[in-house]
Amino acid sequence: MSSPDADVVPPDEVFPPTLREVMLRPRWIGVLALCLVIAGVFAWLGQWQLGRALQSNPIPPGATEVVQPLADVAAPGEYVPEPLVGQRVTATGTWIPGDFIVVSSRFNDGAEGYWVTGQFRIAEEVPAQPVSVAVAIGWVPTREEALAAAAELEEQARAAGSDDAPLAITGRLISDEGPVPPSRAGDPLELTRMSPAALLSRWHDVAGLDVYRAYIAAEVPLAGLQAISSPAPADAPLNWLNIFYALEWAVFAGFAFYLWYRLARDAWEKEVEDLEDAQAAAEDA
Repeated sequence: MSSPDADVVPPDEVFPPTLREVMLRPRWIGVLALCLVIAGVFAWLGQWQLGRALQSNPIPPGATEVVQPLADVAAPGEYVPEPLVGQRVTATGTWIPGDFIVVSSRFNDGAEGYWVTGQFRIAEEVPAQPVSVAVAIGWVPTREEALAAAAELEEQARAAGSDDAPLAITGRLISDEGPVPPSRAGDPLELTRMSPAALLSRWHDVAGLDVYRAYIAAEVPLAGLQAISSPAPADAPLNWLNIFYALEWAVFAGFAFYLWYRLARDAWEKEVEDLEDAQAAAEDA
């Protein structure tokens, strides 16, 4: 006579899938293909940033010290290319009366002071759209000296008039520092950044005027001002910020693959857990 347990059929043992089997399913292969596309985009962005960090055609050493015409280096309304920032340039024109403006928070060899700036109207052989460039004329340690120099320059500009021969100035071409909102505590008209855009809002005779985004730091000061300290730009063949961005994009590309692996593993673990729960429930029944 058989025992009672002999009539009980044990449940079929179900073997859970392996992680590799789950990853090879069409669904997860499709997700992997999507991750490959995303990683490819990230890799392209990283390569683009790396290309910007490494100058393929750097300017020769000392090229910024060779004086070039302003029009050959930059165009009105355009940003100065990075290799040409600090280039010595020359321009010919006249000062516009009423536009000698003081800019504060200017450091000269570590000493804080003031710049006197002016609107320099470029002289063109063929009359066309007027073009001006902002010029930092010189530095002084006190506001009183800066205002006195600005008044003297104003007097000279008005005395010269428009009939005198144009003047030639030489200096370094420097990128716009960008305007900032005025301080609530201080003078709302005080300028603390060398921004041609901010100066333009206070200039006269600006109808139809085209302006350079960059400004010139004059080498020879006027009206008793001191020369602005503007050394030659240091050679920088590498842009470390762009290299950092390139590394970030590489990390993002790697994270796309990790995300696929993590999602597939979570799905596998859930499937195994569900099978174990079902098998345990069947055995209890």
